[in-house]
Amino acid sequence: MKTLLALASLLMLTACGSGGPPPPDWKTDAADLIERYQKHALLGENTLAERYFQQAVGATGGAGRVSETARLWLVRCATRRAMLIDDACSEYAELARIAPNAADQAYYRFITLRWDGLDVAQLPAQHRDLVRAPAGMRHAVPGKIDDPLARLLDASLLVMRQEADATTLEVAVETASERGWRQPLLTYLKLQQEQASARGNLPEQARLARRIQLVEQSLLPPPK
Repeated sequence: MKTLLALASLLMLTACGSGGPPPPDWKTDAADLIERYQKHALLGENTLAERYFQQAVGATGGAGRVSETARLWLVRCATRRAMLIDDACSEYAELARIAPNAADQAYYRFITLRWDGLDVAQLPAQHRDLVRAPAGMRHAVPGKIDDPLARLLDASLLVMRQEADATTLEVAVETASERGWRQPLLTYLKLQQEQASARGNLPEQARLARRIQLVEQSLLPPPK
């Protein structure tokens, strides 16, 4: 299974076996579809992304798999929160009450900012330092994360916790820009523009306005 846009291996549905019988179709289909959802959501292609997500849920739901369906909703919620969309993960929480999983529950608490008493050892390794770091030092953590989507998620959580600084925003902008993730890039560029406006930095405002214009134009439908 390709994991280009995987948030963490514990969240993905393992589709490739290590010998033995091949995985069932519902599992390989769901794994492929959730990656397609992430890819197109980050690109700002929301209609297509939602179509792939509903197909992924149909694959796991059609097999009657509560835990795996809950995990898909958790991936969706984390992807949206990485784009600074304040998703409450309510669909995951409802399903998780029926089929709880300790690692998924820890990740849910992490992305919804419920860090008090969180069992950090249950989190994917790339996110542990953010929770463990003192509040005044957390802004330096995202820039040290290798995985781009995990890096973007950590930066977004710091923004939501009001612990981000200008460096945090720059890390998020450059991460999204390098990957071509237009949806979070546009959001972060606008945050930077707000900061430049608050400082009265007219040249920076103009530079950011041009970048924003380029991204917004790329999101427009092609002319007929």
